[in-house]
Amino acid sequence: MPRRQELLTRLAAPTRPSIQICNICRRLASTATASAAHASPVEHPPPRAAVSSNKPFVPLRTAYKVKASILLSRPPLITRDLTPFEKSYFFYQRRLNERLAMPFSRYFYYQKGTPGDVEWKRKIKERLTPARDIGVYNAYAKEGWNDEVLVGAKESEPEAQVEALLWDAEVEGLKGEEEQEVKKHEIEKPMPRFTKADEVGDTKSLDRKMQRTLYLVVREGREGKWWFPNDVLVGKESLHTAAERIIVQAGGMNMNTWVVGNIPLGHYIHNYGTAAELKDQSEDLKGEKFFFMKGRIMAGQANLVDNKFGLTDFQWLAKDEMQKTLAPRDWNAVKNILSER
Repeated sequence: MPRRQELLTRLAAPTRPSIQICNICRRLASTATASAAHASPVEHPPPRAAVSSNKPFVPLRTAYKVKASILLSRPPLITRDLTPFEKSYFFYQRRLNERLAMPFSRYFYYQKGTPGDVEWKRKIKERLTPARDIGVYNAYAKEGWNDEVLVGAKESEPEAQVEALLWDAEVEGLKGEEEQEVKKHEIEKPMPRFTKADEVGDTKSLDRKMQRTLYLVVREGREGKWWFPNDVLVGKESLHTAAERIIVQAGGMNMNTWVVGNIPLGHYIHNYGTAAELKDQSEDLKGEKFFFMKGRIMAGQANLVDNKFGLTDFQWLAKDEMQKTLAPRDWNAVKNILSER
């Protein structure tokens, strides 16, 4: 009887799967249950009341005014001045050439006893070398190896060399010889490397700073800032076409110019920052975008009479001069696209 009662009790009990739980899982489950029981309820902040504002709505400025600007330049007209090292190097090369070259065959060029032969003997007696612009130097003497110019010597200066060449062409007879009559011929001298415009500082002249590149800058209004000629693109106008139009409308027809290429040298984004700039523009404009086109002037001069942009003055400036003329923000935008020379 007891066995039967035990069997019935087991059959009446609900069947449960036998799951074995490890000690670690049991410990984690009990910890999570205890944390959930003692957790405090989440507090939500009360809703904020709507604040009414009487300030007017200011629209967001996102659009830019697209402009084409022309960097009209006059390229260098002459080579730059040599550095002291370059002067010494080229002078040494000419003296070295005298040492390595074959001796000068006098009778191949001058017949003996002729006036040319007599003149040659007079000049070679003074300078000791056929070369006319390397000073007193004998390449075949015992001191011929000593061909380097001394510190402070004027023989390596271009001005001294030009003077020596002119004297050799003008004067007949030995320099300083009293018993010989000296004849002097008029020889056309080379033009100076500095012009009158350099001496007086005429920034409107193109005949100045002939070793440097000059750029055209203009002023809008009497108190306006200096900047490059520019204007807004009209319709479907390309940058190249706009640059050609701006040159004519700003500087007149008295210039032979060439706009180089169809791709701009660079661009500059000018955001309106002052109250005056914001007041003068429409509400949706944030600033201006300038695209700089490269141009060359080959002849002529700028003339602001009847210009279309209200320009009052112009200058042709080199890069270092432009740094002192342009606004600091404008200078930082264009300094890397201007030529050093």
